[in-house]
Formats: sequence, C-alpha cells, structure tokens
Amino acid sequence: MSLFRDGTMKGLIEGLGAATLRQQVTANNLANLNTPGFQRSDVSFEGQLLKAKKQLDSPLTRTHEKHFPRAPAPEVQPEIKKDTSSIRRIDGSNVDLEREMLNMVSNQLRYNSYTQQLNTRFDNWRFVINEGRR
Repeated sequence: MSLFRDGTMKGLIEGLGAATLRQQVTANNLANLNTPGFQRSDVSFEGQLLKAKKQLDSPLTRTHEKHFPRAPAPEVQPEIKKDTSSIRRIDGSNVDLEREMLNMVSNQLRYNSYTQQLNTRFDNWRFVINEGRR
C-alpha cells in the first residue's frame, strides 16, 4: 500500500468517480426529458460502499505477526441501473424534472464534500512534508 493511497484516499477517489458518473447520467436523463418511452437511469455506489465497509468491520485485531492479515478492501465500482419502479407518464417516460434537478444538486454537494476532504488530506501532507513550516 502506498503512503498516499490508504483506504480513505481510495474511497474518496472512488467517490469522486461515482459523483462524476452520476452527474453524467443525470444530465442524460434531463436531456431525454421529453423523449417518449425513455427510462431514466441512476448510479448505485454508496450502498455498495457501505456493504464493503461492513465486510471490513471486524471486532478481531491482529496481535501477533503469525496471525492472518486483514482482508484487502474489496473493489467498489459504481453501476448504472435503469429505474423501472418509477411512475411513468402518459408518453411512457419516467423522467421527472424536479427529481433530476434535486439529484443534480445533491450530487454536486457530495462532489464538493469529496473534493474538500481530499484537499484537507493533501494540506495535512503538505504541512508534514514542510516540517510544519508554511
């Protein structure tokens, strides 16, 4: 494991990728707002991330070097899924303008949060590398 690629950094980078993909999918949904029969899509990522975290949460600790090491973190990739459960309009489309705009705003906040956390981590490393000097 690299010094700058710990589990937290990996999760933040994967989160940025998922937020970018979600923005693209939401933009596609909005672009096809008035397309008859269009089925909206969504990105599944946070649920998979929580499942992966639960797999790593173990009450056991390694107290001796001959004990088995902790399992590596599973790879979490965002998935694009068609939404077939939403109510369809008369033209067969299930895209709702208000819902998509809300998704876009919440995704932007999530993206900003990931970016802010990454910047904080980089600032901390910069502080350490400069031996506490500004």
